[in-house]
Amino acid sequence: MKVTGDQALVKKINKSIVLHTIRKHSPLSRARVSEMTGLNKATVSNLVAELCQEELVTEAGPGESSGGRKPLILNFNTMAGTVIGMELRVKQLTAILCDLGGNRLAERDVSLKHHDLPYVLEEMNRMIASLIADAPATPYGIVGIGVGVPGMVDENGMVLFAPNLGWEMVDLRGLLESTFSVPVTIDNEANAGAQGELNYGAARDIRHLLYISAGSGIGSGIIIGGELYKGARGYAGETGHMTIEAEGKPCSCGSRGCWELYASERTYDHPETVLPASTTPELVQYAAQGDEEALLHFAHMGEYLGIGVTNLINSFNPEVIVIGGALSEAEEWLGEPLRRVVAERTLPYHKQQLEITFSRLGSRGTMIGAVFSAVMHFLGHTRVTL
Repeated sequence: MKVTGDQALVKKINKSIVLHTIRKHSPLSRARVSEMTGLNKATVSNLVAELCQEELVTEAGPGESSGGRKPLILNFNTMAGTVIGMELRVKQLTAILCDLGGNRLAERDVSLKHHDLPYVLEEMNRMIASLIADAPATPYGIVGIGVGVPGMVDENGMVLFAPNLGWEMVDLRGLLESTFSVPVTIDNEANAGAQGELNYGAARDIRHLLYISAGSGIGSGIIIGGELYKGARGYAGETGHMTIEAEGKPCSCGSRGCWELYASERTYDHPETVLPASTTPELVQYAAQGDEEALLHFAHMGEYLGIGVTNLINSFNPEVIVIGGALSEAEEWLGEPLRRVVAERTLPYHKQQLEITFSRLGSRGTMIGAVFSAVMHFLGHTRVTL
């Protein structure tokens, strides 16, 4: 197959390469950008001039010289615009306002009483409007909204099936875009969390990553060869509905014995469970005070987390596993039983040089990843795929 492109396309690709090189590695000189991209200095200078005019890149300096005139230093203008990242959880709605570098400017959260779409949408609209009102003045203003949801999402931002919310075929992107008139990106919350860790968190530059979002349910963001793997139709990563008990408890997805019934916050609501609290932040406080019920419950959850993680390690052979989501706040009590089960059950070659870590972004991982998706949508990432 012949692949061709006119000069306009080549320029667009080169401009994208220069912008994202500066975004990821600034401060840089023009000469260093030329070295890193392989583009000649004249091309880099022309493209940088356009980016400076568009206020996406700023000049500072001069920098250190290796001989001759000191170079001007280039920086990515993180305050060219602002973005909102949001996570829709089963019991909570959280949102964050960030600059284009993912730096937090403001944050909101609210408990959800139920999952009826009109009610949830009203809460989302109220929270987004509040953050927009708090946004500082920037050249481009609010440039996008990213949302992570606990369910299957197609490429058009349609929530196909979210069993823990009771939602099917909800055009969430369309609903939000019609209200706020800015681009909206919708993705599964674990995919968003994986992007957050890959670009801002514990897994920068990792090629083979499994991000386990453990909170109101469980999902996995799968990074293979440095790229997010979504499967044939975009629905990969629903690992919370992997069966780990053949005759286990019935699940809202229609199956039974699903992993998230034994290793997520859904365990707090089991009728036979006796706990001093029903949320992770509260249980973390009780565990820190030595409460036996909280400690025992986290120990059991850690073991079940380890069982599911073992299955994923044996299946995908990752370099790094990151445990994120709300339960990452309970690392102190989940980490030991999880790692012990993995050490006991994982195939020997699969666990060589394997790192299991908890998210540096904590419970904000999905929101930060949703921010990244919105930023990339705004900046554009022109690529040619053969």
